[in-house]
Amino acid sequence: MGESSTSSSRRRTAGTGPRAAERIHEATLELLIERGYQKLTVEAVAERAGVNKTTIYRWWPSKGPLLRAALLRSRVLDIDIPDTGTLRGDLIALAGQMARLVNGERTGLVARAMLSGGAQDELALLARDFFADRLEQERPLFARAVARGELAADADPALLVDLIAGAVWMRILLRQLPAGEGFVEAVVDAVLRPVGVPLASVEGPR
Repeated sequence: MGESSTSSSRRRTAGTGPRAAERIHEATLELLIERGYQKLTVEAVAERAGVNKTTIYRWWPSKGPLLRAALLRSRVLDIDIPDTGTLRGDLIALAGQMARLVNGERTGLVARAMLSGGAQDELALLARDFFADRLEQERPLFARAVARGELAADADPALLVDLIAGAVWMRILLRQLPAGEGFVEAVVDAVLRPVGVPLASVEGPR
């Protein structure tokens, strides 16, 4: 098979094949951990993923969009949006997933790498996009709570998520303490009480 046919096959695989895309995303995150954002290169990602660098450039024009895609699409960082029937139950389940991601052997290193950028550099902007994407995924959880009458319609989902996620990240990354089920429940309860969530849904059976 000629070079042009091989390259064409690789482009189709990298562009539309889930396995090839996941390899590229995985390689990008691995190299972010190993080298940091400044030393991350498309060429290194291509070598690690086993694809031609032109394949990557065809779909991502530089390392910034490539890392953004890896952060948003890699299954390594996936979360499942819970639907337990109560806002409290949903947020406890969600916060537990956050804790597992931040505390994970690999995902924790990605989290630390994401926090290594300055306030205005490209890595910080990519991290902002990542958290904005996660919030959009989580919004249905709050919409259900409003529909059930648990949460006021004018409550700010971003603020609630920031309070919970901030406590989890602070606990694990800065204080270097465990964030087990008891901690997660305590954080969720502390966040929900002041925003008018009915006491029964906060203090119900565990």
